[in-house]
Amino acid sequence: MRIIPAIDIIDGKCVRLTQGDYQRKKVYNENPVEVAKHFEAMGIRYLHLVDLDGAKAKKVINLKVLEEISRQTQLKVDFGGGVQSYESARDVFEAGAQQVTLGSIAVKKPAVVDQCLETFGSERIILGADVKGQQVAISGWQEVTPLTLETLVAKYVAKGIQYVICTDISKDGLLAGPSFSLYVQLIKRFPSVHLIASGGVTTIEDIGKLAAIRLEGVIIGKALYEGTITTASLKSYLQARPAQ
Repeated sequence: MRIIPAIDIIDGKCVRLTQGDYQRKKVYNENPVEVAKHFEAMGIRYLHLVDLDGAKAKKVINLKVLEEISRQTQLKVDFGGGVQSYESARDVFEAGAQQVTLGSIAVKKPAVVDQCLETFGSERIILGADVKGQQVAISGWQEVTPLTLETLVAKYVAKGIQYVICTDISKDGLLAGPSFSLYVQLIKRFPSVHLIASGGVTTIEDIGKLAAIRLEGVIIGKALYEGTITTASLKSYLQARPAQ
């Protein structure tokens, strides 16, 4: 299972929000490139980079951060936030991302997602399926749609999507544990999907439980920055599983 730290960017800084609320923002580091280097030094191989400015503005804002992380580390970066067109997805790949997460446009511009799948390949496109209750939320979680999570995932599985990141917004940033039952349900409903869990991961034990569900990966955010998952404990976990 991939262990994937998250770096969320506002004004070029590494931040975390609570339940997607831009008013509940905490800045953790002025230099996200240094944070990425720190993760790599721990033995991490993957990074989830989110342009929160871009998600709100509906266009990619922090492309330079991606370029610098890609230039200065060997991390395999998936990038999301503000990717609203084929051209912006292309720009993100050219800036060094291995995968691009498409969320809002999967709801509002499905033809663009189709074009990205056809051009870049399904192994490089991740469906960002963020959920509030049973409904899909988009635009940096500022807009809740009438679309259900399972309806959205089913639509794109039929189009050949392989990777899905599912964030339970009600759990995000609270350090109260992830939505285990939600991921069990999704794996059962869509066994072919490489599912990546996001939101609420608080302890090393949470990671172990998610691994037992046979997820593709787990995104860890606030737990790393607040220390409920320590550098030492995560290093030990990674060393015990060298394929991570």
